[in-house]
Order: sequence, then C-alpha cells, then structure tokens
Amino acid sequence: MDMKLELVTVPVTDVDRAKEFYVRAGFHADHDHTVSEEVRFVQLTPPGSACSIAIGKGLTGMAPGSLDNLQMVVADADATRADLTGRGIEVTPVQDLPWGRFVSFADPDGNRWSLQQLPDWSANA
Repeated sequence: MDMKLELVTVPVTDVDRAKEFYVRAGFHADHDHTVSEEVRFVQLTPPGSACSIAIGKGLTGMAPGSLDNLQMVVADADATRADLTGRGIEVTPVQDLPWGRFVSFADPDGNRWSLQQLPDWSANA
C-alpha cells in the first residue's frame, strides 16, 4: 500500500501576507478559494515538489508560526540561498554538517523551513 504525503497545512495569521511571501519565495500558487466567511483555502507548491502546503482561514487549530523545521531537499544550498536572497527572503548562511548542507528561513509568522543539500554519499564509496 502506497501512502504519499501531498499536503501540509501551515498556520498563518494573515493569509494574503503569507501567500505573497511564499509566491515571492518561488512557490506556485495553485488554488485560492474562499469557501465561506469562515473558510479560505490557498494551496501553494514549492518548485519541483510533489507535496504542497495549504494556508488559509479555518483550516487548522494550530497556532500561527508553530511549525518548526519543515524540510525540503535542494540540489545546491549555495544556489538556493542566492536565489531566495535575490527574491528578498531572509535566509541563514549555509551550514555545513556531516549529513548535509543547510540553509533556513522563516515565513512572516515564524514557521521555520530548513533546506537540505544531501551529501554526495558516492564520494565516500
């Protein structure tokens, strides 16, 4: 039986501000539907990802900013950092660790993202 993670809800305070931030960071805006006065659903997908995020109103009971360390894999941490910085996103310096190279950023509510460049495991073979 396959199980595929395809949507993660990210709790935000201001839906429009968060949507603008994620689009500026390079996410594709897939859907933006106001279902009722209590429910708005916005789906955004990181470039190249099979998993999207949902932001909106009435989607979750989580506190805005409570997600810590959502992680995505990137091909090149330096290039990703340069791209995000060029888009006006505040990104940490690249951190080199034995299990990868990392850069991090947070959305306007403080939900934190970690971007990992995997090590070249074949270099040690």
